[in-house]
Amino acid sequence: MIDLHTHSLLSDGVLVPSELVRRAAAKGYRALAITDHVDASNYKAVVSQILSFVSESKGALEIPVLPGVELTHVPPKLIGPLIEKIRALGITWIVVHGETLAEPVKEGTNRAAILGGTDLLAHPGLITEKEVKLAAERGVFLEISARKGHSLSNGHVAALAKRHGAKLLLNTDAHAPSDLITAEFARKVALGCGLTEEDFDELSKAALACVEERS
Repeated sequence: MIDLHTHSLLSDGVLVPSELVRRAAAKGYRALAITDHVDASNYKAVVSQILSFVSESKGALEIPVLPGVELTHVPPKLIGPLIEKIRALGITWIVVHGETLAEPVKEGTNRAAILGGTDLLAHPGLITEKEVKLAAERGVFLEISARKGHSLSNGHVAALAKRHGAKLLLNTDAHAPSDLITAEFARKVALGCGLTEEDFDELSKAALACVEERS
């Protein structure tokens, strides 16, 4: 299992980064990204803390860790500029909190995230066909989520992504130890939203490639 969307207590998770990594490794994870929630108010502090953790822990952690962030409920017109500022600080894995069915995310967030250059559009809800095509053109990953609530539109996302060649990743959006999953459960989530065994293998390869490219 490689999970590129998790949270520590640097935002609203319950574990310090070290324990999150340890628990993931004990669960059989091969790598993960820590992507704590940010907006204009806290991105500098969170970016500094996560980069410091990864730098100071280098060589001591059991599995590779990508330092990332998740832009969350950021007004659409601010998403692109904020992504640029965060990349300039050294973060190479950026997630944007998409228009999930479980929360009142502002309409236009999905499109702004794709155009703004996010790496991953998380739980994009009832993303439009035009937006999926745009994601495919720009190489933006769309998320299949194992998280309750956010997973409601997985079938819709998977079907449109396959139709238009958009890239997919399967993540947990973990906030607590109970959110971490096994590779076998991840496979069931993929099959449950209409993907095939071959598709699941491709998801795993894509996640590994992301880690290798950014480590």
